[in-house]
Amino acid sequence: MTPLDVAAAVCVLLGAAFAFAAGVGMLRFHGTLSRMHPATKPQVLGLQLILLAMWLRRPTWAIAGTLLLTGVFQVITATVAAYMVGRAAHRDASSQDDGTAIPDEDPAG
Repeated sequence: MTPLDVAAAVCVLLGAAFAFAAGVGMLRFHGTLSRMHPATKPQVLGLQLILLAMWLRRPTWAIAGTLLLTGVFQVITATVAAYMVGRAAHRDASSQDDGTAIPDEDPAG
């Protein structure tokens, strides 16, 4: 096992941990505005780490170009999507409950 393979494995594990943390954050936070952070930042960082791991496994310029474009577009689209969702949620913030909270389990059911 080469040092690049070890680095790639570490990047994949860290990327998966960030993606898992983003999923847990989406479940734990209440409301749209507080869910925007775990939906964008850890998820994008996790994807960037996994793309880096893919490049470390096969470090060629052809693969680097595709992975770089994928990473850049992910950063741009996640930022714009979070901005648009936040703007729409802020404009429609007439009540505290915006309807996105996960309902509590019914103890009688």
